[in-house]
Amino acid sequence: MSKDTFEIGGRTLTSRLFTGTGKYGDDSVIPGVCEASGSEVITVALRRVDLESSTGNVMDFIPKHMQLLPNTSGARTADEAVRIARLARAMGCGDWIKIEVISDNRYLLPDGYETVRATEILAREGFVVLPYVNADLYVAKALVDAGAAAVMPLGAPIGTNRGLKTREMVRILIEEIDLPIVVDAGIGRPSEACEAMEMGADAVLVNTAIATASDPVMMARAFGRAVRAGREAYLSGPGAKRVLADASSPLTGFLGGAE
Repeated sequence: MSKDTFEIGGRTLTSRLFTGTGKYGDDSVIPGVCEASGSEVITVALRRVDLESSTGNVMDFIPKHMQLLPNTSGARTADEAVRIARLARAMGCGDWIKIEVISDNRYLLPDGYETVRATEILAREGFVVLPYVNADLYVAKALVDAGAAAVMPLGAPIGTNRGLKTREMVRILIEEIDLPIVVDAGIGRPSEACEAMEMGADAVLVNTAIATASDPVMMARAFGRAVRAGREAYLSGPGAKRVLADASSPLTGFLGGAE
């Protein structure tokens, strides 16, 4: 598995679990979560970054080896998302950006049209764009044309821990889109992350399920192991499912009998 790498934006990654920085009761737990999970990519909302703060901010707790993935949380239009991305770059957060454009306050579902528009603008400016979207094939195809570096379909609405409710649509994206597919949002249990990886997803992003666990570090370790197990299961080529039973050992010719 050490050679099972994948690439986004010119960076080769060995961990297929992305983590986040939101909802922790104490940001000081973040380094332990990063170490236990094995994650190499971590998201952060720009509004939580205050480089001028004398009392510390979330950036103080992110290990230096992590690939920072600022997100445009709070953006309601493509123009707002573009402005946030440019601010993140100007602040020294790098060229990676997770596009979130959400104007729906009840279900927090992403706006596909505005997301594609923001992706097109930022990709032209040299950003490594990872857009968060509904599991919609046509939006995903438009994102490929717009220059996205990956596509991040939701498993369930943000922060719900409801699991992989969009599994069939995600499966279609895995089959049809020639970009890394990172399942993002809604994954609530390690078993659900494992299922996404067994389907052939390239990675999963988990924040709420880890941050709201009674023991976030232990949960991060469980997610790291589940993601690796799911990936190994996918690579092993699972056997076909059958309707009728099929014994794994012969039912004849034992105990000295002829039949």
